[in-house]
Amino acid sequence: MRNITVIFQKQIKDTFKNKEVLIQFVMFPIMALIMEKLVKVEELPQNYFINLFSSMYVGMAPLVSVAAVISEEKEKNTLRVLMMSGVKPAEYLLGIGIYIWTVCMAGALFLGMTGSYRGSELAVFLGIMAVGILASMLIGAAIGTLSRNQMMATSLTVPVMLVFAFLPMIAAFNENIKKIAKIAYSEQINILIGKIGTFSVSFESVLVIGMNMLIALLLFSYAYRKCGLTEGD
Repeated sequence: MRNITVIFQKQIKDTFKNKEVLIQFVMFPIMALIMEKLVKVEELPQNYFINLFSSMYVGMAPLVSVAAVISEEKEKNTLRVLMMSGVKPAEYLLGIGIYIWTVCMAGALFLGMTGSYRGSELAVFLGIMAVGILASMLIGAAIGTLSRNQMMATSLTVPVMLVFAFLPMIAAFNENIKKIAKIAYSEQINILIGKIGTFSVSFESVLVIGMNMLIALLLFSYAYRKCGLTEGD
């Protein structure tokens, strides 16, 4: 527990030094606030921009952040030093995982409060976001572990992030894309958020999100066996 706490505290300090990671946590919440307050169109449903940017936030921020942190520390051999100091791989992953999940949930809370979610609706909103953030983190961990350095991580992360982050937005305007998008966890998160108020969890949503998380976990397991956490260039 002490090692996990130390990693957690280390990540807090590192985040303020790493502007690329920091911007992931604030970009979509700020954009959602601006759009929600300044853009007024009568035909738009309530919380339209909040719901849209929330699913995009889930598909981008946790994924990019975890991949960036792991790949950077592999490249700089920080991980190797930590392992030699007695920090176990599971402790390291839990430390950064708890930290990034917590920060992303703070962003989710900001999004929910910016919208009109209160009480039980806010709790449901945060619960949906928590699941989506966890799914993204697993994908990011797989990419970060597979990557030898930050450049490789970026080249792998960008196309994956673009798919999961922007698929819900594109699906909202194209029925054909919408049918395909349903196999992505970010689109299912978008669908679930849209049902808040008359909330019902469909078997399809549970199945798709569960399968996405299982695939991400298998990819991470493969990446860890192939590259480990301390292998660099």
